Amino acid sequence: MRILDLDRTGLAALRGADLTRAVAASEGRTMVAEVFADRAALSFDGRTGVHNAELMAAFGADVVVLNMIDRVWDGTTFRFPGLGELPSLAAVASRIGRPIGVNLEPGTVPELRKATRENAARLADSGAALIVLTANPSTDGSLDGMARATELIKTDAALWVGKMHHAGHPEPITAQKLANLVEAGADGVILPIPGTLPGITREAAAEAVAAVHERGAVVMGAIGTSQEGAHTNVVPQLALTAKEIGVDAHHIGDCFLPGMGDPELLYAYSVAVRGRRHTWTRMAR
Repeated sequence: MRILDLDRTGLAALRGADLTRAVAASEGRTMVAEVFADRAALSFDGRTGVHNAELMAAFGADVVVLNMIDRVWDGTTFRFPGLGELPSLAAVASRIGRPIGVNLEPGTVPELRKATRENAARLADSGAALIVLTANPSTDGSLDGMARATELIKTDAALWVGKMHHAGHPEPITAQKLANLVEAGADGVILPIPGTLPGITREAAAEAVAAVHERGAVVMGAIGTSQEGAHTNVVPQLALTAKEIGVDAHHIGDCFLPGMGDPELLYAYSVAVRGRRHTWTRMAR
């Protein structure tokens, strides 16, 4: 089963190991959009209108990851601008027609965003397809801390772990550190795409991807340093480099319009890595 072949109903039902396998089977043609959970950027009042997740899905995202989940979740109920009150993440997935991931963090963050066993279990039980263990800026998240947290928060949701940027804790992002995440239990690893973070070269990134693949995990190449709001002429360099080094999924971060990347950059990136046929099919479905 490839993520490329699924319609919105099939995508909404995809989670856990099935999600990771469907991404791997699509050979570097999966698009992931990260958005702030509490934003509806096209709304005049910030509460009604179209939620950011809906907009990025419309422009070709296969998977949507919610950042800042603590702003819309009280531990039980979810309240989204543009979507209203929903009882579960499964309901969000059904509404948007995409598997829903959620960011959790090991650093200094609000309680409902912390990478704890309880939070991960509650989100998985609510229908999260994917837990993304990462770190927002200035939270002092480290790869060693993520490895320790990985061992604690494993659920039946997929678990992808790593950095999109330095997150206030600059450190080398090496093949060994990413391999350690897989050995701690990660199903997937996050790697900044060469050209998005100083010091991440093609050669080093390709070595890291190979090390992760050898251990049976997937790699999500990330744009998380505000270039998700760059002009679309940067897309060929980033997208084709990501394909060259072997990433399985391509992440567009949330820093452009309030709480999301540029939908046109997402579209251009999608066309670059999977062509117009698959891009338009995803949009139409």
